[in-house]
Amino acid sequence: MSNIYRFIIFLAFVLLGCAPNVIEENKVIQKINSLNMNIFSKSGDKIYSITSPNSSYNNIKLELELLKPIINIFNGEEIKYIISSEESTLSDNNKLLKLKGNVKLKTRNQEEDILYADNFIWDIEETNYLLEGNVRFENQNIILNSGKAKLGADNIIEFFNPVKYIIKDENKNKVYEINSENAYYNLNTESVSFKAKDKRVKSIIYF
Repeated sequence: MSNIYRFIIFLAFVLLGCAPNVIEENKVIQKINSLNMNIFSKSGDKIYSITSPNSSYNNIKLELELLKPIINIFNGEEIKYIISSEESTLSDNNKLLKLKGNVKLKTRNQEEDILYADNFIWDIEETNYLLEGNVRFENQNIILNSGKAKLGADNIIEFFNPVKYIIKDENKNKVYEINSENAYYNLNTESVSFKAKDKRVKSIIYF
């Protein structure tokens, strides 16, 4: 499919599905104000939605660049995660989503469960979300810090070595701190487990 043909399809989709204000700046960059876009699977299920007050489409790179985006990731009809950042890029025919700067991911069911990171990468054909740079998970009970983490479809967050783990008391004050290798937090059971290279070393904490 040629670049021109792809752009015609994209522009028609934006105009029909989003009704933004499109400003033609030149033949390469198309400015789009007040973007509101939904992405569906081949079977017609909504995968995610994007809103942005200011965005642009690069006709050469076939990339949509967004400022201050808010992304809702769906599970059926319900919103599973809400993600915001300073900027974002959607490329590879709407299949690769990258967020950068003050990334904040909230779960819909547990509003106090929040993931922070510098960068967020999602290959939409995969079920895992990759977070990199100053990754921090925090809720009313714990704080988990690492340089890299992966959130799976099973609602388990894997934090990669080294991991710093902080437990809070009833007043949300920091009580004590643990350094460990890989850690796993289960959003469904609200439990955290630690695993060392020696697989015989393992511990699980429930809240």
